[in-house]
Amino acid sequence: MVDEIRRSLLKTGAAAAATAVAATKGLFAQQPKPVGAGMKFFERGNVRIRYQEWGSGFPLLLISGGGLNGSIQGTLNSPFNPVEEFSKEYRCIAFDPRNSNNGQSTGPLDIERPWDMHADDQLALMDHLGIKQFAVLGFCIGGPFIWNLLERAPARVVAAVLAQPSGSRPEARDLFYENNIKGWGPELVKRRPEITMAQVDQFLTRMYRTNPDFVFTVSREFVKSCKTPVLILPDDIPAHPYAVAMETAMLAPNAQVSLYPWKEPSSRIPLAVRHVRSFLKTNTPRST
Repeated sequence: MVDEIRRSLLKTGAAAAATAVAATKGLFAQQPKPVGAGMKFFERGNVRIRYQEWGSGFPLLLISGGGLNGSIQGTLNSPFNPVEEFSKEYRCIAFDPRNSNNGQSTGPLDIERPWDMHADDQLALMDHLGIKQFAVLGFCIGGPFIWNLLERAPARVVAAVLAQPSGSRPEARDLFYENNIKGWGPELVKRRPEITMAQVDQFLTRMYRTNPDFVFTVSREFVKSCKTPVLILPDDIPAHPYAVAMETAMLAPNAQVSLYPWKEPSSRIPLAVRHVRSFLKTNTPRST
């Protein structure tokens, strides 16, 4: 009698487990594709860039923090996830910067044009997607990248958000060179044996030591003349100097500044995001 009861319980438990597994499979089958499922590549000569898109509406180019090791995943892991926040209103586009150790974009080191090399890739991605005008939101190294884009393509970038932008501190001019010669270069050379540390040194010297002032990519005179609306979310750590961020805000004629600090406590982040949303809504066209 006990054995019959036990067999009955086992059958009932097995049936219930099978039903639960089937239901779970059905549930997961109905979930949206995970982040990363829509990654694509485009090629331009010997450059290959990985990118991903979400949402629809006016194009919003997203630039990862993390310096030369930025990535699509790095964009999503920013102090706020711009895809979660803005893909319901904008066509969000993220990419792996060329030669990041955390991404899959590849290409040669353009030793004479390190900043413009990246601007070439960013503008080529927009061309590949058939996008003439766009807004841009960038973190950390996205600050210098954005200023370069504003100088290179002022008619294409309609609005820019610079979150915790990088800049040069007078007391730490070599900070970015040293960080990258140790934290980016050796791993890149390990992955790409055709690239040498001597080339990495030349590249970083041109990038961070040739014009080691202000925001690296443009002059104060350019920022003062730049009419593009910009919103700056300052930070104040060695790589993101508050003084430089505020100087750009004071110089740029159509600049706005968020509250500071905006990341701490974390309860302030939604307020900063609301400012970004309002800024983008005001400064981007209603139709694509």
